[in-house]
Amino acid sequence: MMSIDSPQSAVKSFSVDIDGKTVSFQTGRMAKQASGAVEVRCGDTMLLVSCTAGKEPRQGIDYFPLLVDYEEKLYAVGRVPGSFTRREGKAPDKAILVSRLIDRPLRPLFNYLYRNDVMVVALVLSSDLENPPDTLAMFGASVAVELSGLPFAGPVGAVRVGRIEGRLVANPTYEQMAESDIDLVVAGTESSIMMVEAGCQIVSERDILAAIDYAHQIIKRQVEAQRAFVSDVGVKKMEFLAPPKNEDLDRILREHATEKLKESMNGVTSKTVRADLIKQAETAVKEAIEQLPEDHPLRTEPVKLGSPIEEYEAELMRAQVLETGRRADGRRCDEIRPITVEVGILPRTHGSGLFTRGSTQALSVATLGTPGDAQKLDSVDPQKEKRYLHHYNFPSYSVGEVRPNRGPGRREIGHGALAERAILAVLPSMDEFPYVLRVVSEVLESNGSTSMASTCGSSLALADAGVPLKATVAGIAMGLILEGDRFAILSDIQGLEDFLGDMDFKVAGTREGITALQMDIKIEGISIDIMKVALEQARRGRMHIMDKMEAVLPAPREDLSHWAPRILTLQIDPEDIGTVIGPGGKMIRKIIEETGATIDIEDDGIIRIASVIAEGGEAARDTIIRLLKRVVVGDVYAGRVTRIIPVGAFVEVLPGKEGMVHISQLENRRVEKVEDVVAVGQRVIVKVKEIDDRGRVNLTIKGVSPEEKTAAEQGLKLK
Repeated sequence: MMSIDSPQSAVKSFSVDIDGKTVSFQTGRMAKQASGAVEVRCGDTMLLVSCTAGKEPRQGIDYFPLLVDYEEKLYAVGRVPGSFTRREGKAPDKAILVSRLIDRPLRPLFNYLYRNDVMVVALVLSSDLENPPDTLAMFGASVAVELSGLPFAGPVGAVRVGRIEGRLVANPTYEQMAESDIDLVVAGTESSIMMVEAGCQIVSERDILAAIDYAHQIIKRQVEAQRAFVSDVGVKKMEFLAPPKNEDLDRILREHATEKLKESMNGVTSKTVRADLIKQAETAVKEAIEQLPEDHPLRTEPVKLGSPIEEYEAELMRAQVLETGRRADGRRCDEIRPITVEVGILPRTHGSGLFTRGSTQALSVATLGTPGDAQKLDSVDPQKEKRYLHHYNFPSYSVGEVRPNRGPGRREIGHGALAERAILAVLPSMDEFPYVLRVVSEVLESNGSTSMASTCGSSLALADAGVPLKATVAGIAMGLILEGDRFAILSDIQGLEDFLGDMDFKVAGTREGITALQMDIKIEGISIDIMKVALEQARRGRMHIMDKMEAVLPAPREDLSHWAPRILTLQIDPEDIGTVIGPGGKMIRKIIEETGATIDIEDDGIIRIASVIAEGGEAARDTIIRLLKRVVVGDVYAGRVTRIIPVGAFVEVLPGKEGMVHISQLENRRVEKVEDVVAVGQRVIVKVKEIDDRGRVNLTIKGVSPEEKTAAEQGLKLK
């Protein structure tokens, strides 16, 4: 369903029906100095998406300079930012992840030789906390790029698919997603799939393919609507003529670089050895160029050899795989590199796993925290905190380079989020296991698929820490070589195949099904049939990796690490929360100081007490129980004298609860002075004699029988 307004109007709009919800677009009202801009709206969620292009090509670069920013402002939900400056600052992880979602289907549809700067900005203007803005931003980005008239081989459509009680739903609401076992985002053109991102509650490959196919049918309608709209607006698309191939350089490459490049692909498993052979090929080409006449263009206008050699290397590598079925390191297409697994290698951490696959190695370290350690979120989404955190670090030494570490970039955040999503489906609930969980994956060596290595490492580290995971999770990265009708799917791709191949398809899951997947491609889309082959080959590879992992640690450890906090849970009446906290937090601070435990209290009366030392947690629990216990006439208590007055002594029988022993009730004789019998701080056994109509507790010492005294003393020792 599509509608377009009058072509005479300066402001033009169109709309698309997606599973009963209308997504509307309007251009010509906002951001008119951008190359292309569009307002996107679904319900009361509204965005402005703009595309701006540089006028001239950027010199001295060998890549397409596309920059995508997704921005959320809290005015969209009527909130003031919680930061000290009360304004939005550095882009949060969520904004970076959505920026990557937008970038991935757009980039392959520009000619890779295009060098003009292109920037796409998606700004969330309003959020109804019902319709997620991310896929609307992706859809709007395609419309904005189309309106800019840039040489873009689109349009692109984008849709999220959920599955609720077996029924597929397009662009579900936040509330619907809470009930869905699939969270799948798909982008594509009219004929092909460009990008897939998913988190699942352990679903089969068949179900994933059905959801992708369902999404593609909607994408086709989105593409058709965009084409009609752009035609109505009257956009004229500019032409881009790629610079012609340098025939002389191509000839020299084939004559002087072929031998060493082929040698680098003849079963070479060492990344360092391969790099050295490629360097030798580059040196041979440079020496051949130096033999040319001084007035030859290659001498007078030197070219950078990096890209030409990479392109020729890709040509040779791709031909070898398609013609012989053998890869650069000698593996078959479905063969996985050697795997080693180690756990529990760090003595003072809560859990650790070292996963090595070929020349890729990730050390994952698990930490168990208390509920108060959950990450607080300040965004336009309904989710306000995260219980499971995965942080991925990619230091320069992992690839033998020297560069300063300046914190995680977009790639690190994206890889960390994928591995995080892969584990979520197997985590126990907060009620079953009341811990906040953090895993940090340190990439120690990199040659392809570090995100999937960190996924495997995370599963191992959590199991080593004693987290009762529902199943082991393993991950694998698949590649693709596609030439015309011929294609080869590559299991466990290394860096060369990722860089020079056509696809990076990461699949993570358990033995029963998929928990996360991510597909990026460098060509103009692939078919469902190719995805079907890739998913099945990935499933077999995942089983092989899982066998290696479970041979070392077949199930989570039964006991927590000695260094992990122990959490005790209490349920109290919500009306008693104030008693536990005390005036100005005095009581809870006192308990924490005396026991060393951490205490978290929820509004529903659930109290979670955490302590590395078990005795501290138990002491805090017992103190809270005594604090909430009611003083009952006839009960006997082991108390402590808190103060003395001429007519008696005050004794604390329960935390925060005192009673008075009158001087006449101290002993079975006449007492002249209270101080002759008791002193402040002294422990005494008392019995509640009465509670008067004003709530005052009257105690007695002389009225306690020997049996009651013994029982109270034993209780005191137990506590």
